[in-house]
Amino acid sequence: MMSDQIILTASSYKKLQDELDHMKTVKRGEMAEALRKARAYGDLSENFEYHAARRDQGILNGKIEELERTLDVAKILDSESRDIDVIGLGAVVMVKDLDMEEEWEFYIVDVVQADPVNDRISNQSPVAQALTGKRAGEVVEVQIPQGMAKYEIVSIRWED
Repeated sequence: MMSDQIILTASSYKKLQDELDHMKTVKRGEMAEALRKARAYGDLSENFEYHAARRDQGILNGKIEELERTLDVAKILDSESRDIDVIGLGAVVMVKDLDMEEEWEFYIVDVVQADPVNDRISNQSPVAQALTGKRAGEVVEVQIPQGMAKYEIVSIRWED
C-alpha cells in the first residue's frame, strides 16, 4: 500500500490522525496495564497471558508505525482547484461496460474510504487510475482480474 505519496481527503487525513492519537494514548495505556497484570501471574517463561500481551503490544506498535508512515507521505487533496469536467479523487462516475452493455456508478475515493462492495473504489485501483484525467464521452480500456474491460464514461459528478 505504501508508495511515494498517498492522496487523502481532509476528512480521511483527520480520521487517520485521530486513530493514531487513540492508539498512542488509550491503546498503549491498555497494553501497559495488560502487561502489568500478566507479570503478576508469576513465572514469565510459561505465562500465556504475558506472551499474549507482548504479542498484542507488538501488533499495536506495528499499526502505529504504519499509520505514522502513511501520514508522513500523505498529501491532502485540494478540492478547490479541481476541474469538475475531469475525473479525479472525489468524483462520482457513471460508466458503461461496452462488453456487457451495463452501466455502473461508483465513487473514486482515497485508500482510507475504499469499499469496493459499496462501489467506493480507491484512486489507486487500476480502474480509477485508467479513468483519472478523462472526460465524459471518452472510452478507456483497463486490465481487470477477468481480463480487459472497455468502459465509456457516461457522466461525472461531484459530491462534497
